[in-house]
Amino acid sequence: MSATAFLRSRLVVAGLIALLLFGLERGNRADREFRETLYVFGTLVEVVIYDEAPAKARAATAALGQAFQRYHSDWHAWQPGELENLNAAIAAGTSYTVDPTLAAVLRQGSQLSCASGGLFDPAIGGLVGLWGFHADTPPQGARPAAADVDAFLAAHPGMSDLRFDGNRISSVNPAVQLDLGGFAKGVALDLAARDLAARGIHNAVLNAGGDVNVIGGHGARPWRVAIRDPFVWGAVAAISLRSGEVLYTSGNYERYLDHGGVRFSHILDPRTGLPVREIVSVSVLDTNGARADAAATALSVAGRDGWVDTARDMGVEAVLLIDAAGRSYATPAMAARLEPVAGVLPEGLQVIALPQIPVSGAPVSYQSARDQSQGQRCPVF
Repeated sequence: MSATAFLRSRLVVAGLIALLLFGLERGNRADREFRETLYVFGTLVEVVIYDEAPAKARAATAALGQAFQRYHSDWHAWQPGELENLNAAIAAGTSYTVDPTLAAVLRQGSQLSCASGGLFDPAIGGLVGLWGFHADTPPQGARPAAADVDAFLAAHPGMSDLRFDGNRISSVNPAVQLDLGGFAKGVALDLAARDLAARGIHNAVLNAGGDVNVIGGHGARPWRVAIRDPFVWGAVAAISLRSGEVLYTSGNYERYLDHGGVRFSHILDPRTGLPVREIVSVSVLDTNGARADAAATALSVAGRDGWVDTARDMGVEAVLLIDAAGRSYATPAMAARLEPVAGVLPEGLQVIALPQIPVSGAPVSYQSARDQSQGQRCPVF
């Protein structure tokens, strides 16, 4: 299958699920919608603008398309651009001056990585490449050699290795290779939503392969989005999003290496170098796409035993997690927002409250395990 055909098939699956409920309720108001599909970060982004003059909506969407193309070029981990140039400089032990927007993205990525305790880490691009996920199409062939994974782990690359001097960036560890795939969509949609609002667009939805940012509503009702069932075609629940809210889902069913009858997810654990297997889907409802995107990845890595602490540390309150056995867990904030699809909610949903930040001593330090062992703190920008 060609890359284009593969991407379009992913849009059909993820996009139809994400916008499933929109189509059911559009009725005769479709003529008040402006729709455009754009390509960015290995997926297709659908922009829906409601109740605006067509010329205004068309101009706003054209501006988004230009911005997305710039982000796609500058932030791409394995094609020529700003990020690839920075990765080459890091590998050579030198520094590189990047565009101010990319510098801000990397600072945000460093903060989110720290907050996750290193479970979300854009510095593991070398590991992503080892597993064959530096491509727009599914990887083929065998899993990487254990010796190669062990060598990566021994090098300990992490976002805390980065050093910032304005927009000039370097790393104290040449093994760092940056891959922004874990939160680039969230950053891009945040910027896009901000741009639409600045242009006077009051009602819109941005859907990037099932990850959604909304502005305003769809007439008298909110934008209502479905959460995909990770096991079968359909949705496990729906959420009516308020203006400024986002809903992001990280799942092991979208991209994977299928080898020897075993499916290896594209979500990798920086601690072990191995794909996540315990958790199949994490959905995060928030007001910041970058944080929701990164948190969905980090909670997948944290697993059943660690996800509640990681959610607390990253500052996300509304989470739905589904494990490989089909068990569903939700925070109270998420459980209160879930709406049934076809009259039912996830069977046996367990509601689990997030723990409080310890009152004795300092709050969570937001350090990776390696930094904690070395007594270092992550930088504050």
